[in-house]
Amino acid sequence: MLFTRAVLDGIAAGSVTLAFRRWDVPQVKAGSRLRTRVGVVGFDEVVQIGPDEVTDEDAVRAGEVSRTAVLERFPCRQDRPLWRVRLRLTGPDPRIALRHSAALTAQEIAELDRRLQRLDRFGRHGPWTAVTLRTIQQHPGTRAADLAASLGRETQPFKIDVRKLKELGLTESLDVGYRLSPRGTAYLGLRGDAEPRPQRDGR
Repeated sequence: MLFTRAVLDGIAAGSVTLAFRRWDVPQVKAGSRLRTRVGVVGFDEVVQIGPDEVTDEDAVRAGEVSRTAVLERFPCRQDRPLWRVRLRLTGPDPRIALRHSAALTAQEIAELDRRLQRLDRFGRHGPWTAVTLRTIQQHPGTRAADLAASLGRETQPFKIDVRKLKELGLTESLDVGYRLSPRGTAYLGLRGDAEPRPQRDGR
């Protein structure tokens, strides 16, 4: 479920508490969570409604100016009913705190080594984590397509791989491209060549 920057800002401020969508089946369910740039958004209610159930008040709570604006944005379609989603900001994205955690312990370094080795081992095109981290470090704010091309890779698989590094707190997404997080910078500083060290048997 995608949101505009303005709607996300409204969710963070508490002024946006609803969303309207047209789906054949709901893309989110009550009780689920979504990580966004403003934090974790929780979905409390997902109900199918008719167009006549949309009110001006609900439209404003969805970041629109009026009921008419909602119905114009989501015109009637027989194959896709209208859904109203009640939502709220539940807290910060835990990855934000993680990527700013730069004082790495020996245990954290070893765990990052292990996780990166696993990503390399199961990579469809061989080891990729070290060169990807180095490339992002050397070219922050560069378009993903250009970074991928410089590595001889297709853009979409490259972006999926960078997302895996982001899950480890090593990279951050920018409006254009990426950069290393403080955690990622610290890790590379400790690892120098950015190559994860092999783990000994039994570790």
